[in-house]
Parts: sequence; structure tokens; C-alpha cells
Amino acid sequence: MKNIFILLFSVFFLFSCKENEAPKNEKKALNESIFLLDSKWENQDAKHLQLRDLKGKNLVMVMIFTSCKTACPLLVSDMKKIAKKIDADKLKETTMVMVSIDPENDTPEVLKQYAAQNKISGEPWLFLRSDKESVRELANVLAVKYKKISPIVFSHSNIITVFNKEGEMVKQAEGTVNADEVAQAVNQL
Repeated sequence: MKNIFILLFSVFFLFSCKENEAPKNEKKALNESIFLLDSKWENQDAKHLQLRDLKGKNLVMVMIFTSCKTACPLLVSDMKKIAKKIDADKLKETTMVMVSIDPENDTPEVLKQYAAQNKISGEPWLFLRSDKESVRELANVLAVKYKKISPIVFSHSNIITVFNKEGEMVKQAEGTVNADEVAQAVNQL
């Protein structure tokens, strides 16, 4: 009888350990998600949202500012090239996100006008702005460094980041971006 009790206890113990493994793995994956950031954002239509509201779509994200005359136009061009190279069915599952590092000047109206001028309005394009602290927090997650040089000029990193539908980073491209490689990363999601 004692042996049966020990055997039952051992089986119960083994099964209870296995059941606890899955939540640990899920928790690990969730700890690496951009959707854990609880900052508040505003889009080009003045709609308020959080990053977790983007869950369920792949994200291709870049940080820019609309008054930039040097690197940002190149980043926007890269984002347009990437969007063109993403398979049509994958593009429906993807949001191309432009995040402003200049929330003081990049109001929703300015962002909307910028989108129209650059012919990147509507799906799959999304422009976001937030308070300085939230922008800095996201920049740190993306490894984007930026510094305000004057009231309308910033020095900043040129990094495009791809996230899967769960908000996990799957690729980053810095400097001169190979649109084919970035699009391929999205197409493989």
C-alpha cells in the first residue's frame, strides 16, 4: 500500500511539474513583447491607443520627426520600399509604424499632413506620438539614440525594427537598409 501511495504521489508530482513549464515559457515570451509597454499614444487621427492595441499584426517600426530634412526622408523611402516588397497577403497583416521623436511639434495634424505629402496615408501606415518619457522608453527598447540639437532638429539613429504579431522583435536594420531583407523577415512571419 505504501508503494502504491509513493507511486501515485510521484506520478502526480511529475505531471504537476510539466504543467508548470508552459506558463513559464509563455511568461518568458511575453516579457520580451513590446506590448508590455503601457504608455499612451496618439495617432495621426488624434485617436488614443496603447501599443498593445496593435497586437495581432506584424509591425515594421521606425522613429522619425517630420521637420527632418536629412535622414528621415531616407527612412521614409526605405519604409515605402519595404512595404512594396512585402507580399500582399502579409501586408494586410502588417502595420508600418512611424513614431515621432518630436512630440512637441509633431501634432496629429502635422503627422496627418506629413503622411499625405509622402503618400503614406491609410492602411498599412500608422503615425504615433506620445509624451517625451514614453518616446524615450520606446527608443530605448528599439536601441534608437536621439538628441535634440535645436528646437526643430534632432540627431538620431536610423534603425528599422520588425516585430511579430506578439510584439517580439524579430529583425533590426540600421543605416542603409536592405529593403529585401526586411521585407523577407516580414514575409516569413
